[in-house]
Amino acid sequence: MSTTDFAVLDQRIREAKAWLAQDPDEVTRRELGAIIDDALKGSAEAADELSSRFGSRLAFGTAGLRGEIGAGPNRMNRVLVGQAAAGFAAWLQSRDTRELSVVIGYDGRTNSRVFARDTAEIFAGAGIRAVLLPRTLPTPVLAFAVRHLCASAGVMVTASHNPPRDNGYKVYLGDEDEGSQIVSPVDGEIAAHIDRIAEGVSVLELPRSDDYEIASQDVIDAYVAATAALVGPAKSTPRILYTAMHGVGWETVAAVFEAAGLQTPDIVTEQIEPDAAFPTVDFPNPEEPGALDLAYAAADRIGAGLIIANDPDADRLAIAIPAPASATGWYRLTGNEVGLLLGWRAAQRLHDAGRSGALAASLVSSPGSP
Repeated sequence: MSTTDFAVLDQRIREAKAWLAQDPDEVTRRELGAIIDDALKGSAEAADELSSRFGSRLAFGTAGLRGEIGAGPNRMNRVLVGQAAAGFAAWLQSRDTRELSVVIGYDGRTNSRVFARDTAEIFAGAGIRAVLLPRTLPTPVLAFAVRHLCASAGVMVTASHNPPRDNGYKVYLGDEDEGSQIVSPVDGEIAAHIDRIAEGVSVLELPRSDDYEIASQDVIDAYVAATAALVGPAKSTPRILYTAMHGVGWETVAAVFEAAGLQTPDIVTEQIEPDAAFPTVDFPNPEEPGALDLAYAAADRIGAGLIIANDPDADRLAIAIPAPASATGWYRLTGNEVGLLLGWRAAQRLHDAGRSGALAASLVSSPGSP
């Protein structure tokens, strides 16, 4: 090992020890402590691991934070989440002197509940009204809650459809932004506050308070009612099979179907309960090849005519229908095809109400082709 390599390793070990001193999580403390010990004993693998964890930092962007759970600034953990919560709180307070409030939600991934509670305590400690959703719920419920509760912002702890070892931190803005996710340049502004916190304050020194609220069932009921109201009278419906892909969608989906007067869907039993390990899929994204194989098999057994699938935090949707007569099996609609159908339905509703509107395509969607 060269002199430069020794210097880099020494720097990484010092950074790791400083991180260890402020980490409140016993699991990641033990993990990092073992890596430091192995690096000090000359393990090249441990040295590489320290470089991976401390050579860079998870970037805060328009999707917030997302990465593998573990110790260090390039992983998702309680230190990083604490810094993110404190930085976001500081950014909110820097731009608005009014009374601020934040709604926090979480899904069923590893440490989601812990990260959400840390966030609520740090916002409350900063003097911001913090409202924690009462249990694991879909991301769309959080976005709705921001509007419904007239909150200044929202945080959703989830890694969406990422691999099992990941978790993440999505940020939403309220008021005139109406519960939408952040966009540039706001992400950079928030990131600057997070970096300032990370460089100057130990997470253990951040003010905390358990004076946060737990949202009532009324918020979820309002979401269910508002969603069910979008469903018009159906002349007939096929037998529907639903999979939650080991995520948190089923409770809310079932409630919406009931409120809309629709028959409760059949389910893929093996995938209906939240499970952070996602044991039946290689990648918990219903748009990935193979992810719907269990659903296809179950739909064939019961004679279903429609498959509805959510990703783990239920903000991604996949639809599959029986393949045309000239083929066999199932055809999964592309995201653009689902978008076109939803756009057509929205236009029809506006037309029936005597109103007009515009339909916009996002940068990641084509302007109309499947």
